[in-house]
Amino acid sequence: MSISVIGAGAFGTALAQSHAADGEKTIIWARSPETVTFINQQRENTSRLPGIQLSENLQATEDLQLAASADHILLCLPMQKLGTFLTKNKTLFQGKTLIGCCKGVELTSLSGTSDVIRNAVPNATPAILTGPGFARDIANGLPTAMTLACDHQTAPALQAALSTSVVRLYLTDDMTGAELGGALKNVVAIACGAVMGAQLGESARAAIMTRGFAEMQRLAAHLGARPDTLTGLSGFGDLTLTCTSDQSRNYKYGFDLGAGQSPDPKITTEGVATARAVAHLAEKAGLELPLTQTVAALTLGEITLKEAVEGLLSRPLRKE
Repeated sequence: MSISVIGAGAFGTALAQSHAADGEKTIIWARSPETVTFINQQRENTSRLPGIQLSENLQATEDLQLAASADHILLCLPMQKLGTFLTKNKTLFQGKTLIGCCKGVELTSLSGTSDVIRNAVPNATPAILTGPGFARDIANGLPTAMTLACDHQTAPALQAALSTSVVRLYLTDDMTGAELGGALKNVVAIACGAVMGAQLGESARAAIMTRGFAEMQRLAAHLGARPDTLTGLSGFGDLTLTCTSDQSRNYKYGFDLGAGQSPDPKITTEGVATARAVAHLAEKAGLELPLTQTVAALTLGEITLKEAVEGLLSRPLRKE
């Protein structure tokens, strides 16, 4: 079975490299001709994953039809661009197994990754690959465990096809829970980064992580997911990684806000859009998600960091 990766960002390049390093002929599609040239000739994605020597088994291409001819297609595009991309090119992806690797909630539809795939390409088979895995760790051949969410019928074959000597995949059929874990932990990571950037301390970060995790479970239950899914790799595992390392773009974004610096506008930070989408979703559903709503307001510039902290600390005292 053949595998291709759509999107030559850091994570897409790392996943492609993990398969290519195992001896699999792997295709990665990039929008930029320069990226294609560098990968094929210099064996390096200098703009997204500099310093990583890429396998000769990895072929970069601008030919989307070639990339879409694979049996299994990993979608490593920014969440807010995924739906438009699939709708525009849906004839190429009909009947394919499409594995969503982006983490977020679409702003326009308030949908998760699997629903975006279903709505854009109704006869495709969606799956979700998520969990705690930094691109540089995967590309460097360091051991990583992640979650593969798909239906029972496709699970064993897909698990075998997508697992590598670097990436060990654990199965769940709770796609909603898995994708929510991956999306919402980015929101919490922004809050944790802001706390650390403002030098409020490790204890404050632990409190933010704990209350954020409670919000993740609350929203998951409301949307029909199994709350226990969030205790696994796709929820708690990813939360732990993303909220404690400056390798996380979302954590770094929050850290810059907390330190009074301007986040790098060239870096895609999925948690920003996700916070706003989930805050809107919570408002429509009458859900109380104070941390998420605070992050949304903070990233929109509607409140200051001082106001955000004061608002969270002034929450009513109650039982845990």
